[in-house]
Parts: sequence; structure tokens; C-alpha cells
Amino acid sequence: MGLNFNATDLDRHQWSAVIASFLGWTLDAFDFFLMVFMFSAIAKEFHTNVAAVAIASTLTLAARPFGALVFGMLADRYGRRPVLMVDILLYSGLEFASAFAPSLAVLLVLRAAFGFAMGGEWGIGASLAMESIPPKARGFISGLLQEGYAVGYLLAAVVFGLFFDSIGWRGMFMVGLIPALLVVLLRVGVKESPVFEAQRHTQLKRSPWVLLGVGLVALAVAMGPALVGAVDKTAMLKWVYFIDAPIALCGLWAFRKQWKTALYVVLLMTAFNFFSHGTQDLFPTFLQKQHGLSTHIVGMLTVIMNLGAIAGGLAFGAWSERIGRRWAIVIAVSLSLLVLPLWAFSHTIAMLAAGAFAMQVMVQGAWGVIPAHLNELSPSDARGAFPGFAYQLGNLLASGNAVWQAQIAEAHGDNYSLALALVAGVGAVVIAAVTFFGPERRGVAFTAPAPAAGSD
Repeated sequence: MGLNFNATDLDRHQWSAVIASFLGWTLDAFDFFLMVFMFSAIAKEFHTNVAAVAIASTLTLAARPFGALVFGMLADRYGRRPVLMVDILLYSGLEFASAFAPSLAVLLVLRAAFGFAMGGEWGIGASLAMESIPPKARGFISGLLQEGYAVGYLLAAVVFGLFFDSIGWRGMFMVGLIPALLVVLLRVGVKESPVFEAQRHTQLKRSPWVLLGVGLVALAVAMGPALVGAVDKTAMLKWVYFIDAPIALCGLWAFRKQWKTALYVVLLMTAFNFFSHGTQDLFPTFLQKQHGLSTHIVGMLTVIMNLGAIAGGLAFGAWSERIGRRWAIVIAVSLSLLVLPLWAFSHTIAMLAAGAFAMQVMVQGAWGVIPAHLNELSPSDARGAFPGFAYQLGNLLASGNAVWQAQIAEAHGDNYSLALALVAGVGAVVIAAVTFFGPERRGVAFTAPAPAAGSD
């Protein structure tokens, strides 16, 4: 799967942009995945079940597209670098605040606000990195950037395994503040995207008042499900899918000139998010409740899982420069079907470890292509907003996954094997079909104007 470039092809400023974006996504995922290790503990403290606590992940994911649109529009107006720093400060502060939630209702509100802030990081960080490097480096760097997510999950697993029994779930949230501050310091030395600088005077100049109005409306809608849920928890998912989702889809109007590509990417990202979150979010709970494994074993298996994710993302990302983005994705998700029985239905720790590693090689192998693929499909004048918004809109449409998986498992006697295998298998088949018939613009020049609608 050889590389088409070597490290010397990137200068110091380009590597700074890549490293900063990688660490931003790493710490973003670290903060998010701390929560999934603590579903059972939080449910116990607040005298409820795992499905009720898993709504926190739903709210976080559902709020992300609104943050992605707002922060992305700000990045297209004011630059990738300053908006990214503000974004990281916001989500790390909200992570810390989660440690002091006096009730589940307050925690859910904080997690929704965290999701809004978290929503901006992926798209802006990816555009900063992708716009700063030569086209031949995109495949490998795409895999590297996306696996910041796996590294964040891995770090969360290590922290959980080492410290959870001592500091509890509230202490875990406090830990989430510390590394984010280091990334903000690193970003002080990162240069602005050269593509943004070159197009600064030709970008659409939205009024600050318009941006403020859009931001306030988006924040209100993003917080809606959590506020409603504080009164009636059963109304949360209805709000997410019947109010949040239609409003978020209206945001596609900003990309109406490329409406076919926009709809395709949203469909693809919805399937991708069911696939990844379906194999990751409840995996620690699966190990704890179905297999009765200890904190340290759960942490160890999750580390092994994420080592597989990192390997897969780097390998398939680099390979996509040779065989194309679409074929790399199709091959990865197809292979995941072969390892699904080992992953979901093993009983020994050794077999669970092998299955976790192999499954995430394929899951994150497919995902490793996505930063480059989405940036290449993006309109040239909206690269700060389009990739992140489309990605996070897929997150919203898949945000009920953790709740539904927990409900399926609990309805079948805590059979998490069934719930995980069902979502992973269906997700893989849908991704393969959608990707096979979809567009690809590998190697497109980022300074060129975006294709007109219908040119797919």
C-alpha cells in the first residue's frame, strides 16, 4: 500500500498545521469517549438505566451539525486558525463543567452544549490541514487526521483503566480539561491556511450580525432536546428527529449549487456514523455487562481496539492514493463483514481482543479516507463549513444509535452481541452500496472553483 510522498515533502508550517489539527481531533474524541466508559456508573448514581444515560451521546451527536455550520461559517469568514482555537476552549470548558452536574437532566444539557462546541472542530481542522499540504499527501494525511479520533478513544481507555476506580466519573470529566489547553498553546505557532489566505478577498463576506443571528438560532435548536428532556425524557428523540433534523437539513440551502453532492455526502455520513458509533460507543458497556469484565480488562481491550483503528486508518488512507477513495472504502467495509462474527460473538478475552482489533482496522480503514474525500468533494468557497456540516449532519441522523442499541440489547436479556452485530452489518452493506455508486474527485486542486450542480 506504499506511500506516494515522504515526510520531507511537507515543510515545518505544513507539519504544524497537520499536527495541530490531529491533536485537536484527538482531544475532541478523548473528551467525547470519556463519557461512553461511564454509562453504567452514571446510571447507578442517578438511579436509572444505561439507555437513559446513553441519551447523552445522542444529544452530543445531535448538536454537532449546528456547531459545525456556525463555526464553519465563521472559519470561512475569519479564518480556520482563530476559530479553531476558540472552539477548542469552549468544548474543553464544557467537558470540565460536566463534572459538577447535580442531576442527569443537567448533565444532558451540558453534553448537548458540549456537542455544539465539538461540532466545529473536525471540519475546520480537516480543512486547515488539507488546504496546507500538497495533493499527493492527502491520502496518508487524511488517514492520520482521522485516526486522531482513535488516538483520543485510546487515551480515554488508558485514563479509564488507570484512574476511574480512584477518581470516579466526575474526576474523569475534570481530566478532560487538561490536554485541550496544551493544544491551544500549540496552535499559537500554526499559520493560517494558504488557500484561505489566497481567497480571503473573494470569499463570501457574511455580515457579523447575520452570523450572530444564525449562531443564536442554531444554539437554541441544538439545546432544545436536552431542555425538553429535562421535563419529559421520552420526548428527546422525537425532538431530535422531528424538529432538529428537519431544521438542520435546511442548512443544506447554503450549498444548493452543489445539492446533489451535498445530499450524497449526508447519506454517506449517516451510514458511516451508524457504522462507527455502532461498533464503538457501547463496546465498553458490552464488555462490562455481557462479559462482566473488570475496569482494567475493559480498558486494555479498548486500547487494543484503537490500535487496530489507527493501523487501519493509516493503511487505507495511504492506499486510497493508489486505488481511489471509493474503492478503499468499499474494500474496508466489505472486509468488516468477514470479521463481524469474531468481533461480536467471541467469549474469551483473547478472541475478544482479536475481534476488536480486526473490526476497527476495517471501520477506521474506511473512515481514514473521509477527511480527504469530503474536502475534495467540497465547494471551494465553503470548505470551512461544508465537510464538517455534512459529516455532523450524518452524526445527527445517526444520533439515536446508542439509545436504540441499548434498548435492543436490554430487550433481549442484555444481549449486546446482537445489537452491535446488527448495526455494524447493516451499516457496512449500506456504505458499500452508496460509495460504489457515488462521485470521487481525488487530487482536485483546492484553488479551482467547485463543479456546478449536476456535474457529478
